[in-house]
Amino acid sequence: MIVVTANRRASAADVELIDRSALPENLRDQWKNHRMIRVVLFDLDGVIRHFDPQYAADVESRHGLPGGTLEGIAFARPLIDAVTTGRISRAEWIRQVGDRAGDVLAAEEWGSQPAYLDVAVLELAGEVRSLGLRTAVLTNGTDTIPAEVAALGIAERFDAIFNSADIGFAKPDVRAFRHVCEALDAAPDEVFFTDDSASKLVGADSLSMHTHLFEGVEGLRARLTATGVRV
Repeated sequence: MIVVTANRRASAADVELIDRSALPENLRDQWKNHRMIRVVLFDLDGVIRHFDPQYAADVESRHGLPGGTLEGIAFARPLIDAVTTGRISRAEWIRQVGDRAGDVLAAEEWGSQPAYLDVAVLELAGEVRSLGLRTAVLTNGTDTIPAEVAALGIAERFDAIFNSADIGFAKPDVRAFRHVCEALDAAPDEVFFTDDSASKLVGADSLSMHTHLFEGVEGLRARLTATGVRV
């Protein structure tokens, strides 16, 4: 490993050899900005695809369940880890949610909630591709993601869609991000990743990816522009 001192600027070849995770935080940012972004990686749910929270509340109300019961069970560990790493199917996940809630029908109804797309985010992704960059999706998903993506009609809008249930590791596990980088033949610092959950950014940050906490399309556009993607 090359050691960088205050009296020496690293060459491009040096940057390739540096273990960025071992550098001080202020130096990591310097190396992050050394190379141009080649890939913009999007989260799916909460960024591209959205669900109406009122739907879940209405299901629970109709079935006499306290508010937040179903999601509280569904997204609790270790159950959520099992489904998003492909160890159990989505059908089994829903069944277990129903069993634990004491209402299988409520869980099935909750699991069938409709989704809608953020058209502005899809348009922004299209602008990114028009610049010659690649776009991809990394989702903590289940075995039904291929069918869901097909139903949404978004597969052709991205160069690749990565599903944690296929990878075997879920965000923020760095192994999920490494898988994406290897598949796209991109170094981590050539990747920009956005997610609506700060906890999911941790693994990407540790690899020196450019990251952004998604709170809306305009903020995402501004952050992309600030990192050199002129959209």
